[in-house]
Amino acid sequence: MKKAAVVLFGIATVIILQSCAGVPPASTADEVPLTRSDHRTELKAAYVALGEAGGRVFTLDPGKSAIRIYVFRGGRAAKLGHNHVLSAPRFAGFLYLPTAGASNARFDLEFRLDQLEIDNPAYRSDLGSAFSSMLTPEDIDGVRKHMLGDDNLQADKFPFVRVHSLQIVGESPKFAVKVQIEMHGQKREMWIPLGVEGLPNSAAVTGALVLRQTDFGVQPYSALGGLLAVQDEVVIEFKLLGVPG
Repeated sequence: MKKAAVVLFGIATVIILQSCAGVPPASTADEVPLTRSDHRTELKAAYVALGEAGGRVFTLDPGKSAIRIYVFRGGRAAKLGHNHVLSAPRFAGFLYLPTAGASNARFDLEFRLDQLEIDNPAYRSDLGSAFSSMLTPEDIDGVRKHMLGDDNLQADKFPFVRVHSLQIVGESPKFAVKVQIEMHGQKREMWIPLGVEGLPNSAAVTGALVLRQTDFGVQPYSALGGLLAVQDEVVIEFKLLGVPG
């Protein structure tokens, strides 16, 4: 029994190391475009039309913004694993605010899973003890397989996460937004809070939402019969700066 326990612990350690590495973005701006379709072009055209009809359109600037995704360790041996912070250094996003009221306002945000940056040390260091463990870059292939590969988010097949507003209520700087989330080929609706400050010259947009992977047909990563796993719930936070136009 003692020997079997040692072997089990060794297997667990290997799996943890494979699934918990610091991972740079999968591609650079020159290698893979944000979108392989006309969706972004159509999105921009829609916001141009809204602006021409009246009100203000803001284009969200990735260089001055932050999107963070938090994935949490789980399973019976959760303490052997790591929490993860993912970021989206590239995205497309727009905000439209009409001249009167928020009923016709609109918000869109999209980013690619296969362009996510995983466990940037600078981001982890700001998150306290729950994210304080040091991760190495040696196991990039392992983390992409377990987190973004065919058995989990299938980033190659379903690269996009899209957030589209369906209804916006409230008054600046606080709004409640009914959004449609598209991920893994599935669409779900939920209400989220949205803050917008800096108007009228700019738009500083803040918000957060919680996604359950299973709601989108994704099976969270699990190994050794659930001994090691990631939790179903994923937190997405965003702080976005929009400039007119």
